[in-house]
Amino acid sequence: MNMSLLERLEKLQDPKIAPYKESYDPALLRRLWWRLRYYALTNGKPLTANDRRIRGYHDHYRGQTAVLMGNGPTLNKVDFDLIKNLPTFGVNAIYLKRDEMGFLPTHYLVEDVFVAEDRAEEIDALAGPTKWFGNYLRYTLKGDHDTLWMNVSVSYGNFADFPYWSSNAGRIIYCGGTVSYLAMQLAYYMGFRRLILVGFDHHYVVPDDAEVSGTQILSHGGDPNHFDQTYFGQGKRWHVPMVERMEIAYEKAHKFWLQDGREIINATAGGALEVFPRRSLRDAIHEPFKDG
Repeated sequence: MNMSLLERLEKLQDPKIAPYKESYDPALLRRLWWRLRYYALTNGKPLTANDRRIRGYHDHYRGQTAVLMGNGPTLNKVDFDLIKNLPTFGVNAIYLKRDEMGFLPTHYLVEDVFVAEDRAEEIDALAGPTKWFGNYLRYTLKGDHDTLWMNVSVSYGNFADFPYWSSNAGRIIYCGGTVSYLAMQLAYYMGFRRLILVGFDHHYVVPDDAEVSGTQILSHGGDPNHFDQTYFGQGKRWHVPMVERMEIAYEKAHKFWLQDGREIINATAGGALEVFPRRSLRDAIHEPFKDG
């Protein structure tokens, strides 16, 4: 039976473009446009102002050092005077720490739909950082002049070689079970030679009063897993943390950074993440780069 042109075009669609169809299922023409943009970017030809701005970040910080701030309780131990003049990446509700840090991150990312939905008003109002969101979050985040929309491939299945890695975030970027994995790909694309991690406790507990339904958790009390008790506090939703899968993603990022002569250093004051070499924050900032 011969397929119509529309049916053939529909088969070209990558289902990862709209992974949450109950929330956001863009029209076929929009999907095709995104697909065209993707193929154009594969050939180094951005078609939109958004894509040209993203491409402008390629190697923008070549050879520099950046700090990726996790949101664990150990973030409360960080001397923010040491990093306030460095390019920084922050995620999710990092802005709750703004007053204590004395600054907002240079670059800000969200991956989780629960964070995007539950904190949409706060995120939309956030001014200062360059905000990086996947196209699949357009249904809940408005975006503004600080926002860049990325082609994020959202797939959390148990497939071979999970998770995929992208060295070209201007074309596509892959989820790995933690928003930090997106940030590591983005920092690589930007050309950073060293990425310093702080606040990566890499340990989670589910409070007894939390309501668990499948992979969704609804909090009914304070949050013991982050720097602020209100982070995923009462009324906030979050996903069951899959630490083992997160470590697989971290190992993938570590591999690609190392093979290109770059490094990710864990300067968290404690925590359970042992994938990356550890240094004190001061040493990680001032330690000379290794040759090669």
